Amino acid sequence: MGEDLSGAMTSVTLRVGDLAGEWDRTGLIPLDLLRDLGAEGRLCAEVPEQYGGWGLSSMHSGAYTAHVGGLCSSLRSVMTSQGMAAWTIQRLGTAEQSAVHLPRLTGGGLAAVGFSEPGAGSDLAAMTTTVRRDGDAVVVDGHKKWVTAAHYADLLVVVGRYEDGAVAVVVPTDMPGVRIERIAAPLGCRAAGHADVHLDGVRLPADSVLGGHGLPTALLVTTALAYGRMSVAWGCVGILRACLAAATAHAAGREQFGRPLAEHQLVAGHIADLYTAEQVAARVCEHASRCWDEGSPDQVVATVLAKHVSATQAARGAATAVQVLASAGSRDGHTVARAYRDAKLMEIIEGSNELCRVMLAQHALSAPGAP
Repeated sequence: MGEDLSGAMTSVTLRVGDLAGEWDRTGLIPLDLLRDLGAEGRLCAEVPEQYGGWGLSSMHSGAYTAHVGGLCSSLRSVMTSQGMAAWTIQRLGTAEQSAVHLPRLTGGGLAAVGFSEPGAGSDLAAMTTTVRRDGDAVVVDGHKKWVTAAHYADLLVVVGRYEDGAVAVVVPTDMPGVRIERIAAPLGCRAAGHADVHLDGVRLPADSVLGGHGLPTALLVTTALAYGRMSVAWGCVGILRACLAAATAHAAGREQFGRPLAEHQLVAGHIADLYTAEQVAARVCEHASRCWDEGSPDQVVATVLAKHVSATQAARGAATAVQVLASAGSRDGHTVARAYRDAKLMEIIEGSNELCRVMLAQHALSAPGAP
């Protein structure tokens, strides 16, 4: 990349400034800002340099993601979606498909990934979206729900049933038959462009299918979701750091009963809990990123663990921060008020807490020495 990571973080900080609260209230991030960030490679930092990306390791990308997550979870969510799309194209697509699509994603084009459906949330094997061959084309029909960043997207990476398995297919949002219906007033990450996507007989060239062939549904979904889970996990570290900064500043600066809040033991206990949550989340994310960078066989379970622990700690930590700031942090758009709503959403997306616990239990039960 053309600049060091600290410089990149400083640049994003200056561009976000104090606007995150306004974006949260209006439900929009300026489209020109997203395109500018995308054109600088800032929305999918792990894309190799040969395609215009930064080529960051998981560890360095995680540090950057946590920083953005501490500034604005909506922006981080758009970044997660862009990175997931790029990751899926890179992992499942042909070399030719990567050469076509990845430079677009590092050149100002915006992308989203469609998984969930009205009848298929965690159970993606139940999805009904179909991709079928029709001569030298494929036709996509289906309905995807809660597609993060779809409101801004130029292209969608859509997962659908295909013959005996599943495929990921690249769908430009300006194609006939594509309708994007924005979700009004979501609980969290209000400016992340969440939308439902309707696909009605969308006809595409056959080479829109990544890799050109189907894969087992479980393998395709696990591959595509892995990046998103890591990005969400690191984003939750950022949420916790923002909450800790806000809570410590308030507790040190506000007096009650003649002394700073921080000197009251119960309040100090809240600060200790927040600090602990941030440290736990950061360490488990660092472990997962090391597994990614080293190609460890523990990468999958480490990723699920990082997502589960970080999201859980962020939701609890944000609630603690609101408690410390009380009315000062309860107004719409405030850092901890946003964090309270955003962090709850993190316990649901990219694999709910319940699904993560099931996966972790299955891993523990299958480990050597398990009963």
